[in-house]
Amino acid sequence: MTLIFLLAATTLLRWLADLAWRTALPKRNVLVLGTDQVARSLAEEISLRADLNMHVVGFMSASRPDGLLGDYLGDASGIEDLVREHSVQTVSVSDNIFSGNLPLNALLKLRTRGVRVEDANATLAAITGKISIETVQSPWFVFSTGFSRSGYAMAFKRMTDLLLSTVGLIVILPAMLVVAAVVRLSSPGPALFRQTRVGLNGHLFEVLKFRTMREDAEVDGVARWAQEDDPRITSVGRFLRVYRLDELPQFINVIRGHMSFIGPRPERPEFVSQILQVEPLYDERHTLRPGLTGWAQVCYPYGSNLEDAIRKLEYDLFYLKNVSFLFDMAIIVQTVKIILWGRGR
Repeated sequence: MTLIFLLAATTLLRWLADLAWRTALPKRNVLVLGTDQVARSLAEEISLRADLNMHVVGFMSASRPDGLLGDYLGDASGIEDLVREHSVQTVSVSDNIFSGNLPLNALLKLRTRGVRVEDANATLAAITGKISIETVQSPWFVFSTGFSRSGYAMAFKRMTDLLLSTVGLIVILPAMLVVAAVVRLSSPGPALFRQTRVGLNGHLFEVLKFRTMREDAEVDGVARWAQEDDPRITSVGRFLRVYRLDELPQFINVIRGHMSFIGPRPERPEFVSQILQVEPLYDERHTLRPGLTGWAQVCYPYGSNLEDAIRKLEYDLFYLKNVSFLFDMAIIVQTVKIILWGRGR
């Protein structure tokens, strides 16, 4: 009887949750203006996300390209008629707004009639939680919304960091003593490990961690990316990395003002120099204090090379654009889930 009741209750709750979601987020028909890579990526993401309750009715552009994930509806001259015919709620514009090829008068009329006219890059970023470096051009960063940090917001963020790190350090101090003893006894070398990282405004600082690698991991002094199955990692160190226990001493870095609870993870100066040669936008990460955890850490697996660093930068840019207290709380919840489920590396 209990099993029958649980099955019925679960089915009912799922149905009610789906109904509430559909009510809160009614179906939106989307017309994509443009057929470039941004437009294609947006249509593909929408097709993979049924929870968004969005439907791409088709594409409009000056010419019909091959391989569209949807219908080609002609050029933009008839956009007003198509919006009415397909009951379009959103027009997503992927054409370069500086190209002069957009039907600006028609888009203005649609917007004054209640149709949402959005930048496809912004829509794609909101759906994926990252800003694609390959498709977004520099003017978009200059004129898009976000990237705002008031002095009050940053002061509140710092006060929250101090409160959480002080309380957290007191609570976890017994666990830190146990971890330090286990690390010290499991392999030769000190329990704590200090490493130079790049912090706020490019200033260098020493990050504190429990040692997870052999003492001779970089005996030649050459910085190397940590691999997923790196042979330099000790057996105890592997466990510490999975559950993020190696990063507990960084509460001290937060109290000192070197780091924040939430922000882009600090990187070694040797690697920062390499990445900046490939992607200058990487330096934007240093406009905020680095964090114990961050949006890139909860969304992307452990980075082990230059390409991974670039991919994680896309999530960091999204965080920099949308930084807020509620966003930080959501990241903390995701981080707790990762720690409890042992998904860290």
